[in-house]
Amino acid sequence: MVRVAVAGFQHETNCFVEPKTDFGYFTSHRDRPPLVRGPDLLEWLRPSSFSMGGFLSHMEASVDIVPLVWTSGGAGGIVTREAFERIAAELIGRLSQAAPVDGVYLDLHGAMVTEDFEDAEGELLRRLRAAVGEVIPVVASLDYHANVTEAMLRHADGLVGYLTYPHVDRPQTGVRAAVLLQELLRSGRPAGRALRKLPFLIPLNDQCTLVSPSRDVVQFSQGASAEVLCLSYLAGFPASDLRECGPAAVAYARTQEAADAAADGLYQEVLAREGEFAVPIEPEGEAVRRAMALAASADRPIVIADTQDNPGCGGTADTTGLIATLLAQGAHGAVVGLLCDAEAAAAAHAAGQGATIELALGGRHGPAGVHPIRGRFEVTALGDGRFNTDGKVTGRREVDLGAMACLRIEGVDVVVTTKRMQAHDPAPFVHVGIDPARARILVLKSTCHFRAEFEPMAAHVLVARSPGGFVADPTDLPFQRLRPGVRTRPGGPAFEGPAART
Repeated sequence: MVRVAVAGFQHETNCFVEPKTDFGYFTSHRDRPPLVRGPDLLEWLRPSSFSMGGFLSHMEASVDIVPLVWTSGGAGGIVTREAFERIAAELIGRLSQAAPVDGVYLDLHGAMVTEDFEDAEGELLRRLRAAVGEVIPVVASLDYHANVTEAMLRHADGLVGYLTYPHVDRPQTGVRAAVLLQELLRSGRPAGRALRKLPFLIPLNDQCTLVSPSRDVVQFSQGASAEVLCLSYLAGFPASDLRECGPAAVAYARTQEAADAAADGLYQEVLAREGEFAVPIEPEGEAVRRAMALAASADRPIVIADTQDNPGCGGTADTTGLIATLLAQGAHGAVVGLLCDAEAAAAAHAAGQGATIELALGGRHGPAGVHPIRGRFEVTALGDGRFNTDGKVTGRREVDLGAMACLRIEGVDVVVTTKRMQAHDPAPFVHVGIDPARARILVLKSTCHFRAEFEPMAAHVLVARSPGGFVADPTDLPFQRLRPGVRTRPGGPAFEGPAART
């Protein structure tokens, strides 16, 4: 039987936040599995909503799956040298021990930066290609926010990106990767491959595929000719500081001419829509004022996205700007989540449900101007942080967020966790007794993923600019490695190099 090795190594690196992401973080169980090896990979990932789950569901019946290692560090600061080398060495070592194999599938993100490698996936694929040789087909699934590089294109034989943001098609992406690998196992590695990098960065708020132009671009990418084996649009992760940061059109085809034509067509489609990428973001004070006015006559929640403290983009999930604004404006009936503060969660559990405790909540990690909320909090509910998600983005995950609590201050409920998780699923709120659909104002630490579950229950959605570790406008980021000439947002100024910023 054909033998296919499978592995995963994921991280979305925000190069402008601390701390660095270490090996211990990759091994911890949070809103995703811990590092798993061998048969444990199959047990954890087979029922999951990750791309690996979709790949396995399609391939296990027809090939001999050789599970290597799988881990996801989510999003955060630069990956440490130790973490990358330990995980990459184990992945390549297990692959070498399993040889010979007929094909390889990797479940990657595509925006990992380490202390040594600005293009970590390119380096991983280079090592993997050296291990398997020049004949074995290698296919990888990528996050929609991948920063695709020439090295990734060269060493892989198919890069299959998500089609959605919010990411509701991870399993389907794994199936598409499996179908592609099956074709390559029959016909061999593709002769043609092409990468086209767009000359501008796209802020994450503008990348949502629920609306145009991103929805239309993705649809365009699905209309390639039969000669094209794989055509993907990857919107890029602008908080990763590397030369090849930004959106891309990627094509693999039977001929180089077909690959070039497909990549060029998709490139021109995105370029022509540059002026359409725009989502309004309001200052936190204005967002809260508008939310309160709208809530006065609404029968459903007014949702405010705290986009710059999104842990899914490397935010700390503990900034307090919007909480302070809610309190200052008397926004009774507001719910905020998910705020990560292990000390506050522990204090709430020590005091017990129903207790009132003095706390300095959140605001422990900056940025400048962010301070803890000091006051008396009522502990309205407690939870152990262990539950299953069932939302469109994170369905079928066993989650462990550590001790959780719902803390109330002046009519505002704050859902507190011990470990970071983006607010893209109702399950964490329900876990501590909150029905998000009944909130007057619902503040979510998320950029876009919240829209899959929370936008349908909302009367109105606002996006707020409050201080946080994820800078929503890439023009404000202190790039060091970005290639000169790239516009740092659609229609925005061109990056002239780090020297021009000093």
